[in-house]
Amino acid sequence: MAGDPIQTYFAASSVLSTLRQPVGMDANGVCIDGNPAGFLVSKSTSCIRTFTNLSSSCATDPALDAASYYRDFTILKVPVNTTDVKLMQVSIAPVTQPGAPQMDGNTCHSVVHEVIYEIEFNGTHGIQSVSVQFKVTNVSGSSLQQRFTLHFWSGTSLYTLPRSGNPGYIIGAPLLSLNSGARQHVTILQSQGNGICSQTLRYKVQFGMNVRTSCHFSILQTMMDGSCSYLQEKLYQALEGVSSPQALAITGSAQPTQTDQWTSILMWNCSMQAGNCASCCMIPVSLKIQVLWAKVGLQSNPQTQVLGARYWYQCQSLKSLSMTMVPLTTVVAFTDMTEWPESPRSQPSTYWKVPFDFFFPFKHSQFLKSMKPVTLILVEPFIPR
Repeated sequence: MAGDPIQTYFAASSVLSTLRQPVGMDANGVCIDGNPAGFLVSKSTSCIRTFTNLSSSCATDPALDAASYYRDFTILKVPVNTTDVKLMQVSIAPVTQPGAPQMDGNTCHSVVHEVIYEIEFNGTHGIQSVSVQFKVTNVSGSSLQQRFTLHFWSGTSLYTLPRSGNPGYIIGAPLLSLNSGARQHVTILQSQGNGICSQTLRYKVQFGMNVRTSCHFSILQTMMDGSCSYLQEKLYQALEGVSSPQALAITGSAQPTQTDQWTSILMWNCSMQAGNCASCCMIPVSLKIQVLWAKVGLQSNPQTQVLGARYWYQCQSLKSLSMTMVPLTTVVAFTDMTEWPESPRSQPSTYWKVPFDFFFPFKHSQFLKSMKPVTLILVEPFIPR
């Protein structure tokens, strides 16, 4: 079932275990390796490895060696007991096979910097194939940031999330977006208990519900030492999420293959606000997501649809930031653009036809006083007597 731990099997020791997806804990984001990866939960996590003795860690720490992420164990298609293991094993195929980390002087070479699992599944038949690719780097300091990504995809059809309406959105249902042909939820930053931006948990945007979140993003020394574009990328990624939305679903039942059911997102990023300051590093510190929507169709059964959306970034020059923690804010605002038709007109007034001599002489004046106001129409030309 979705969210269940993914089982692994070590044949040499006949041990069942689970596939791990390390996450960062506490304010420093130190790696915790015990977090199990969830079936059908496509997400990325990152954390910090620290070394008290780099030379020793380079030679012995399995977290730094690419082989430890695919060698000597297999993935099980579905959860099983020990008697069913042989028929359920799926080997992990490495896209690249980096060599083991090696120490050269004060630098540890070929250290795993990023791990990406691509997992194919097929309905109730479970996992069908698994591949893994790596990005490696060289480390000479006392810490390293690592990233771990799991991406699930179906071999028979695109895996899509449940609908958020049929066809119109339901108020409070998740807002849907499109990324690389897959339907996903729009998410925004979420704070941990200590006010630091969570690297694993994000708030799911609900249609029609305005929301504001804020937290502090830690600027690691590795980011400060890198280029301006690298830091911008990390902050954009923190605000938008790992899978940046490319379009929003117009209706709650939009299909990824139907392009007319999706609307593009207007982006206003930092490069548009830099002005003439060529040496400035403009970093995003706030994101406002504005969604225009309206009710369309019959008045008896109107359907709620998205008309358009805009991602508006507020940016700040890095030169004005002297702290290692950057406060980030996200605001989501839904604006109702419904144009209601005019109210139905009342019934027309009653028209009486009377002859012209009704008015002359004024012998009927007493009768006129007792009448309710009506519109009188002459049916013969008026000829005074």
